[in-house]
Amino acid sequence: MKRLFVLLFSFLTLTAFAEAPVEGGEFQPGDMITHHIADDYTWHFADGAVLYLPVILVDNGEFKVFSSHNFYDENHETVPYNGYALAHGHIARVDEAGESLEAHGGLYDFSITKNVASMFISVALLFVVFFLIAGRYKNNPKAAPRGIQSFFEPIIIFIRDEIAKANIGPKYERYMPYLLTVFFFIWFNNLLGLMPGGANLTGNIAVTLVLALITLLITVFSGNKSYWKHIFATPGVPTWLAPIMIPVELIGILTKPFSLMVRLFANITAGHIIILSLFSLIFIFRSIAVGPLSVAFATFMNFLELFVALLQAYIFTLLSAMYFGGAVEEHDHADEHH
Repeated sequence: MKRLFVLLFSFLTLTAFAEAPVEGGEFQPGDMITHHIADDYTWHFADGAVLYLPVILVDNGEFKVFSSHNFYDENHETVPYNGYALAHGHIARVDEAGESLEAHGGLYDFSITKNVASMFISVALLFVVFFLIAGRYKNNPKAAPRGIQSFFEPIIIFIRDEIAKANIGPKYERYMPYLLTVFFFIWFNNLLGLMPGGANLTGNIAVTLVLALITLLITVFSGNKSYWKHIFATPGVPTWLAPIMIPVELIGILTKPFSLMVRLFANITAGHIIILSLFSLIFIFRSIAVGPLSVAFATFMNFLELFVALLQAYIFTLLSAMYFGGAVEEHDHADEHH
């Protein structure tokens, strides 16, 4: 454990100084933090270590594919290329003078951005890990788990017994594939985002929106007769209250996935901002005495974020299972009426 701490401390220190501003330039902590937590068409690991990602555009039915390197000059300043330019984090058409032509539609962006590339990596990692585990169970179903199999088996059993069974009930099996997928997808991406140079995928609200939307759709389409009756004709509630209760219940259906989306997005993004802010203190105070203290606090926050990464995956999976359980639960209306 001591060696792990020293290694992480040294690694974070080197990372912090790798991100130092160029000599003579004024350090802008807000720009640095925004650059790290936002999506981008390049993947910046450190000064001089930049991966330029492919740009894929469909402009009025015509495919345009080129490297994002074309949008930067030798000083890494943005420049127009072939009638397009980077504007406020997205690609827009520009005229010969460099003026934006936003009013003209028909431009669709399917580029491989940093977040998309990170998602591909995490999905490939999930496939490798779980196909390997599934293959071992298939080839030796009665053998004791070993290696990576022994690490993931208790987690899978925990999700099955303590999350799915406990909150959904006898119909839990049909939801296990989704619950396992969303748990490990969020957890893996949370951990990848904590690596120096990692992408802030689960801190992107578009990603958390899609995950929450999938949970909402599964909940809605899983709802049985009893579930919908409690929304449109709540037992024990006077009929004259229906115009008030029905909108409230419908809003409640939407606020549940909304809370899932915001909770995951806010917690992961806040963790990244805190760690980067601690690193920024080194260059704000410009004191060698602040460096070790700042890195020490950042190291502590990094360990805390390792726990938060697992916790947020657990919370998202647990609440999704609770919503599914509420949708498929059978209610005894006679007891409720009594």
